[in-house]
Amino acid sequence: MNSKASVGVFALVMLMTGAVDAVSNLPSVAIFGQQLVFFFVVASILFLLPTGLVSAELCTQFKDNSGIYYWTKNAFGSGAGTIAIWLQWINTMVWFPTCLTTFTGTFAYLIDPKLSHHPVYLVCTSLFAFWIMTILNLRGIKKSTKIASLATTIGMVIPMILIIALTLLWLVLGKPLALTLNHTAIVPPLSHTTTWTSLTAIITAFLGMELATVHVKKVHNAHKVFPKALLYSILLIVITMGLGSLGVALVIPHQDIVLVTGTVQAFNVIFTGFHLAWLEKVLGVMLLFGSLGTMVNWLISPAHGLAQASEDGYLPKSLATENKHGSPHKILLVQGVVVSFVSLAFFLMPSINGSYWLLLDLSTQLYVLMYVLMFIVAFKHFIQAKKTNVIPKGKFGALAITLFGLLGCFVALVVGFFPPDGINVGGASHFHLLFTGGLLLMISPVTLLWLYKLKTVKQWKFWAAINKPVI
Repeated sequence: MNSKASVGVFALVMLMTGAVDAVSNLPSVAIFGQQLVFFFVVASILFLLPTGLVSAELCTQFKDNSGIYYWTKNAFGSGAGTIAIWLQWINTMVWFPTCLTTFTGTFAYLIDPKLSHHPVYLVCTSLFAFWIMTILNLRGIKKSTKIASLATTIGMVIPMILIIALTLLWLVLGKPLALTLNHTAIVPPLSHTTTWTSLTAIITAFLGMELATVHVKKVHNAHKVFPKALLYSILLIVITMGLGSLGVALVIPHQDIVLVTGTVQAFNVIFTGFHLAWLEKVLGVMLLFGSLGTMVNWLISPAHGLAQASEDGYLPKSLATENKHGSPHKILLVQGVVVSFVSLAFFLMPSINGSYWLLLDLSTQLYVLMYVLMFIVAFKHFIQAKKTNVIPKGKFGALAITLFGLLGCFVALVVGFFPPDGINVGGASHFHLLFTGGLLLMISPVTLLWLYKLKTVKQWKFWAAINKPVI
């Protein structure tokens, strides 16, 4: 059997949807209420569609070595590739505390909801859980695809279907709503800067589409099958994320939504309204299992990115070595220290939502910067490419999609500097100071990688010169 035909439309849809869709994203989108409908459409056209198509096209164009590091290295050299892989790695380190606090916040909500408002509890329990997972990975305990699939089904698919179905039933039965839906709110006042901040939350929910596009190599007739699967995936993601977020917004007043527990909050209101309060505990355990599956998956994955940089001399190769259990122990320990440091951001804001948003925004901006590099690389490559394998309309279609992606990234980068009105961030100036400082702090270490490479090259040339045989 041809291995290229091993992945069909349905399998591709599941892979791409699983890489992006997450119940934990619902609260951060729900706080924006009605305007999320309009911005879901905008983000899909300017961001989700371009990232999916462009990364899939690059996967087919670079058949031997693929991924953001190799694409960027091919276009602009290993130095640029190191920037790209650093952005991908450091964004994960900034994102991890938000995922951890969602996990520990959900756990707290099942025991005592008041705990989810205390940063000391959230940070301490999050880091305890994180280091336990790190130690287990140091011992060589890795996830299997069956466990990952089970975690996705139990922690994402079932809760997502439940919240959408129960919200529809809530509407049909005429139960009280926390949000008034009307046609005038579908298109919000676009002249207000704060209106656009919802785009950050939605783009955050769309990050990661490129992670599943590596499977495009296993698809027969990729130029026909992949665009169809991508369209289905986008529709599925937009519908589930859109309806799921609206479900949370409809039952919880936006000012009462706690970003780390918003999903289980919504289930609490719905189950109580239907006299099914006992199901809250069951759903809470399912959400915990889903979050755990996501975190175990992302704990090891970023380590491989730094290993690629070490191959070209930007990091000591010893840093990427594996221990007797087959784990990159040094990188895992470095990740642990970085995540522990970033988690302290929960003490820098006057509210849990403010700290969560700061890290969410920082992570998104770093990821979008990586996408900017990807689109610039793609634009250069598509100008020289003779044909396209996935994107329709050939070179013209590829360049147009790439420009759409760059436009989406530019808008996302600009609006990221503006905090939402409904979240206490201690004032705009306080947020701007922490946000700008955080971006510089997270990006600047890449210069150390360049300096290490430069030092290594100079040392090699020096020893080569003095050991050169005299004729």
